[in-house]
Amino acid sequence: MEIQLINIGFGNIVSGNRVVAIVSPESAPIKRIISDAKERSQLIDATYGRRTRAVIIMDSNQVILSAIQPETVANRFVVDKDFKENAKK
Repeated sequence: MEIQLINIGFGNIVSGNRVVAIVSPESAPIKRIISDAKERSQLIDATYGRRTRAVIIMDSNQVILSAIQPETVANRFVVDKDFKENAKK
């Protein structure tokens, strides 16, 4: 299995193979996940002081905050995967 890297904004990149979910930070359960991760020192803030628009949950229980929309992150995930599949042909 090859490593898939996803740009989450401002030059920050995460391993796409380890992403469990990309969600919006608006709901109360997600806010709880963020505060719990902060207490466990598992929160990574990649917003550069901007408003949090996407919360990326990793398989290692780390939570990453991003300033770009969840749809944008997901599209980058899919586009990168499609690009690699077409390159193999």
